[in-house]
Amino acid sequence: MKLDTVWSSLGLSVIGRVALLLYGEWQDRTMAVKFTDIDYYVFTDASRLMHQNMSPYYRPTYRYTPLLAWMLQPNVTLMQMFGKLVFVFFDVVTGYLIYSLLRSQGFKETLSNVCACFWLLNPLAATVSTRGNAESIMTFLVLLTLRLLQGRRYILAAISYGLSIHFKIYTITYAMPVYFMLNEEKLVNLSRKGHRLEQCVGYIWPTGRRVYFGVVVAFVLLALTGLYYHWYGWAFLDNTYLYHIGRKDIRHNFSPYFYLIYLTAESPHSSVLALLVFIPQLILIVTFSIKFYMDLPLCWFLITFVFVTYNKVCTSQYFLWYLCLLPVVLPNLRMSLRRGVALIILWFIGQGLWLLPAYGLEFEGFNMFMYIWSAGIFFFFINIYIVTAILDNYTAKPHTKSL
Repeated sequence: MKLDTVWSSLGLSVIGRVALLLYGEWQDRTMAVKFTDIDYYVFTDASRLMHQNMSPYYRPTYRYTPLLAWMLQPNVTLMQMFGKLVFVFFDVVTGYLIYSLLRSQGFKETLSNVCACFWLLNPLAATVSTRGNAESIMTFLVLLTLRLLQGRRYILAAISYGLSIHFKIYTITYAMPVYFMLNEEKLVNLSRKGHRLEQCVGYIWPTGRRVYFGVVVAFVLLALTGLYYHWYGWAFLDNTYLYHIGRKDIRHNFSPYFYLIYLTAESPHSSVLALLVFIPQLILIVTFSIKFYMDLPLCWFLITFVFVTYNKVCTSQYFLWYLCLLPVVLPNLRMSLRRGVALIILWFIGQGLWLLPAYGLEFEGFNMFMYIWSAGIFFFFINIYIVTAILDNYTAKPHTKSL
């Protein structure tokens, strides 16, 4: 199948994901190590409870919105694979949104299709969705919001953005650049004229467009929050929002903070420490929001990249949060193919060095904490090097539409 059109790429991506689904079913039946993500069984259990008119939060470790459990009720009534098919659908549509975003910015068909293939034919993205992880819903909502903002369909964009925050609270980090962008023309004019005071006021002044966008986002969030709080009470707020804000996960993960949090888990100051690690994220998010708000794809990519890299909990599924935005940034990178491939290889090497001791700890029971922590630190610096290389080689093309 030639990848000369986006439809060919979409077709090939669907075939590949269906093959992974079938392989996953075989592995689950025949091997001790299961293909299906443990979270998928959590989703299904929560859906079963909801189908029985019970709270999905009776299922321990269900830390998600009830909307997800509601969406996956056919797992119980129709077939257990239904949820995976839903995730694959959003996964493939994410690839099409990448293509649509680039085409609408004036990039050629071939280049837009190649960048979409960076997602559609990415084995990491395909594996995550076919294993039953729900991250593809987030990648879809993020890119849909970006596309709607690009088309200046602000009410629909606000609805999509509100839904994304409801599903995963990390997208609240996009609020500042979106707020600035909604007064972009005024800010650009003020920056050219050099009126510092007026420019500062322009950054914060609640214009009509900003107000109604914020009102729609708030309405979506408050409506869903109020409804689910009425039905499920404090368990909903605690598991969907508060747990993720104050989360102290002592299990090994890619975060450079994990070992520190593991050692201080029983300390009376552990909660304070867990909040302090947000400070580097906050500084970088504010900096990127102010500097790059006129280029939302780049801004959101940088914000998400540093949020994941500096987060106190970091797992491989989090990488999809920024990988879905990277293809939209790629056409503006003035970087040789050789260097780009080298950076990708370096990124995978960093993960491989972490996975080896992690396997020894998880499956063999060896004391590998120091090795895992060292590998996490090394992977952290690899990520910093990569984001620096992207900033050094990024040049927005003058003919493309600003977002």
